[in-house]
Amino acid sequence: MSKVCQITGKTVQYGNNVSHANNKTRRRFLPNLQKKRIWVPEEGKFVTLKISTRAMRTLDKKGYTAVVKEAKAKGLMA
Repeated sequence: MSKVCQITGKTVQYGNNVSHANNKTRRRFLPNLQKKRIWVPEEGKFVTLKISTRAMRTLDKKGYTAVVKEAKAKGLMA
């Protein structure tokens, strides 16, 4: 599975390693993704998501149904 948050769409960013001599080589900044099992009372089952820690905080604040509704409106979830 790719390194993309299923809620926010956060993905890998690219940049440079810069040495003391100012030599630049490409590197990747990976998102802090976690596998999270969430209980959805409306569906009566657990849902496993691969989400960033930022998205976990959003889930705690707004709730699963509101977050999924927003993500679907933005086209991030099917």
